[in-house]
Amino acid sequence: MTEVEEPTPPHALTVVAPAGIPEIDEGADLVGLLLAALDPIDGDIVVVTSKVVAKQEGRVRTGDRSAAVAEETARVVARRGSTSIVRNRLGVTLAAAGVDASNVEHGRIVLLPVDPDASARRLRAEVWRRAGVNVGVVITDTLGRAWRVGQTDQAVGAAGVRVIESFAGQVDPYGNPLAVTAPAVADELAGAAELTQGKLSGRPIALVRGRADLVLPVDEDGPGATALVREPAGDLFGYGAREAVIRALAGVDADRVGFGASVSPDELIDALVRVLGPDAVVRDDRSVDDEPADGEGVAAVGVTGPADTVAALAFAHGWAVQPDRGSDSWLLAPLPD
Repeated sequence: MTEVEEPTPPHALTVVAPAGIPEIDEGADLVGLLLAALDPIDGDIVVVTSKVVAKQEGRVRTGDRSAAVAEETARVVARRGSTSIVRNRLGVTLAAAGVDASNVEHGRIVLLPVDPDASARRLRAEVWRRAGVNVGVVITDTLGRAWRVGQTDQAVGAAGVRVIESFAGQVDPYGNPLAVTAPAVADELAGAAELTQGKLSGRPIALVRGRADLVLPVDEDGPGATALVREPAGDLFGYGAREAVIRALAGVDADRVGFGASVSPDELIDALVRVLGPDAVVRDDRSVDDEPADGEGVAAVGVTGPADTVAALAFAHGWAVQPDRGSDSWLLAPLPD
């Protein structure tokens, strides 16, 4: 493995969140306000809260918040009392699908922008058109963390800025190879901006200066914050603990996506033995299945056990189950990708 020369990032950031920003209504000249308040130069990164963008785009409504949450929800991940953690239509996992009733008139709610990445692209393009300044744009929202208390701002939209840095294939100062180190720099920019913006001070926009190395050429918008959304097949936490049990037992096909990709036969066999006990009869039938054109057998696993238990285990691991050879005997095969 060869050592790759990494561009040295600057060692100081300037983050400014100006006061005196007026209330933003639908159709307001947000770019004009940004230019006047921030006076950006090439290489700056403009950070804007999703709420301001949503208000400017007319995503404020009067009505039932629960109905709006249902409308914005793609999949419920976990629910405890009145709190719902969902994967919303953008693929972001957060409370209440991002529907918010704070920093808005009583009785009204604000939804996330329809397409935050597209919103960021429009803002960036208009800054360039009016001022001839090449900036990156990050649109943020406040999210909780599954394993930690509290919330922090993260990027839900981005344009003209690298959202993630990959150090895979490089080596650290001790010569150790880096395999998965990939800082989500767009989220880090969002968090840095939040420190200056606060939650109650009316400072919804910020400017980050000092990381021009993250800003893309003016004709490149990059993949946006969508690139930070983990694909369902690789999501290890598609459901909360209780929800995973319920959905595995219910066995509704539409719920399979929350369990990720099919596991290997060895992983499935391990789960079957752990649940059914060391005396469970588990046959590895992968060598006797139908043979496809390439000559390689299709993996399958035979097991004897209670129907409901076997079906739930198969469902949670991305395998299908069918009767086999007698009572309480089942043949399991992986679902196609």
